[in-house]
Amino acid sequence: MTAQLDAICFAALRPAELARFWSGLLGRPEIDDPHADAALAPSADGGCRLRFLRTTTPKTVQNLAHFDLTSTSLDDQREKVARVLALGGKHWDVGQTGDEGHVVLADPEDNEVDVIEPGNNFLKDTGLIGALAGDGTPEVGRFWSAALGWPLVWDQDEETAIQSPAGGTKLTWGGPPYGSRVGEDRVTFDLAAPATDIDRLVSLGARLVSGPDDHGRYALTDPDGTPFRVLT
Repeated sequence: MTAQLDAICFAALRPAELARFWSGLLGRPEIDDPHADAALAPSADGGCRLRFLRTTTPKTVQNLAHFDLTSTSLDDQREKVARVLALGGKHWDVGQTGDEGHVVLADPEDNEVDVIEPGNNFLKDTGLIGALAGDGTPEVGRFWSAALGWPLVWDQDEETAIQSPAGGTKLTWGGPPYGSRVGEDRVTFDLAAPATDIDRLVSLGARLVSGPDDHGRYALTDPDGTPFRVLT
């Protein structure tokens, strides 16, 4: 069985509060989850669940991955920006000039999130979360394509993107220049897979760090060194 993307996880100082923010923004209900301190249900368009895992380490550098939210019109884009701010988010500076069509924001724990302008062709066949846009090498994009069985929908100029055959959120890696990995990775993946799939993931380029723990979870890193978990 090919591994399934079970959740996108956020490290959080206050998991319950951060889950409430994202629940309000995305319109997803909170759910009980044995693998998280707080969690949101999968989306109606097939997006995976979101998990919030407690950390004691504050965020100090820009995340290596962030959500790109789609919009259907300029009014819709403005309404989404206003919703982020009303829920406790903020405008955020990552070096943008102000001439970009997208709006850069951050959630209450300073995790970056972009609200993309309408008419973005790359995200036209996605849902509200158009992409999880990350730093990463072409090799890591190809690794995740093979690991999940998702086809590459972009592989040019050292940039890669994959998408489930069912559609929905794209996972993208932007190629060079690469951000520095400093401290804890705050946005990571949880996969659901049988323990027998660990060897396959390692053969594709993952590194086994530890496991299984008492809950049947394995800790691994992908070829770029980003941690992920496998839930068996």
